[in-house]
Amino acid sequence: MSLQEKLDAFKADFRGGKPPYNAPAWIHPIMERATAELIASGLAERALKAGDKAPPFTLNDPDGVPVSSAALLQQGPLVLSFYRGVWCPYCNMELQALEAVLPAFHAAGASLVAISPQNGVNSRKSVRTNQLNFPILSDTRNDVAAAFGLRFALPEYLVELYQQLKNDLPGFNGDDSWTLPMPARYVIGRDSTILYAEVNPDYTHRPDPEELLPVLRRPLAQAS
Repeated sequence: MSLQEKLDAFKADFRGGKPPYNAPAWIHPIMERATAELIASGLAERALKAGDKAPPFTLNDPDGVPVSSAALLQQGPLVLSFYRGVWCPYCNMELQALEAVLPAFHAAGASLVAISPQNGVNSRKSVRTNQLNFPILSDTRNDVAAAFGLRFALPEYLVELYQQLKNDLPGFNGDDSWTLPMPARYVIGRDSTILYAEVNPDYTHRPDPEELLPVLRRPLAQAS
């Protein structure tokens, strides 16, 4: 089953209120409205694309150790995944799919890191929950996401819904801005050129990680 098929199956169960989700029906139109508005905003089209230069960054891992993109790119191409947080089931399924393809990434000479706005405690939970063997980095206030053109502010009505559902983003992230990154996946060459970019304002849609392998195997991905 592909990643998208798994996401679609989860979405159908969630919308159907099946156990263990038991989601009330009235929340779905609100979530769908927010997604439709984000799509209509055109923000995804303005995010960094293939051919652009990736901005450098240094972010902390769950233990507070700084990890820099420059150091990672010295080793080879970099696969970069932006996700919303451990509270997001779609993100967790994507992280698990990335973990499954990690050996193939390494065989292609690439590193993989995932970035979210959550704090170190919740990043550790992401690693533990999804049994990950790649770094999870904390992007406080979504500053790196903003540099890639991915940061957006939740509309007030969605903030109110999240609060009703006890989805406390300020608590998860240690930041009261109520911003998130659009889910995105990048392949960055050793010269910082973006070789692949996939940005989707609909968080329920994610490409299969295997799609990145042909990009990683191109000679350009190995260029110094």
